[in-house]
Amino acid sequence: MGLGSIGFPGLILIIIVALIVFGPSKLPEMGKAVGSSLREFKKATKDIMSDEDDNKDKK
Repeated sequence: MGLGSIGFPGLILIIIVALIVFGPSKLPEMGKAVGSSLREFKKATKDIMSDEDDNKDKK
């Protein structure tokens, strides 16, 4: 049971709670911050994987 098994009703509940806690004016800013953080994480992961592949090829 991981994060991928939340489902549609759970996602709706999370959005409603986020609206109540943070308010509608803060949600776009938070979404942008989460998106950029995910993008940086994926980029760093990709760079690490390519570095490991380069090291394997040199051996």
